Amino acid sequence: MSQYLIYHNPRCSKSRATLALLREHGVEPEIVLYLQQPLSVAALKRLLGKLGITAAEWVRHGEPEFKAAGLQAGSSAVQILNAMAAHPKLIERPVVVRGERAVLGRPPENVLGLFD
Repeated sequence: MSQYLIYHNPRCSKSRATLALLREHGVEPEIVLYLQQPLSVAALKRLLGKLGITAAEWVRHGEPEFKAAGLQAGSSAVQILNAMAAHPKLIERPVVVRGERAVLGRPPENVLGLFD
């Protein structure tokens, strides 16, 4: 099992670029296709803790599901995480995890901070 994990959407250019950058550095991460394998609220909370950002910073505000889920600028973390679990498309991607640390691959070079 790889010590790196990427929550990946192969249709997303940033996700593809992040995966390519990892591979260029000799890293073959475990790939989680989160749109096909949705994360539970508990898993999202754990991942959010590793990211060190707020739920509002992690959610994709421009997706139609954002409004359809009843979310708005002042929505609570619980509301956002529940919506992300129900609508994985709302998860800002890609997320790369190594141990207890995680980063968003936006820009892809963010993942370089996970290397020792």
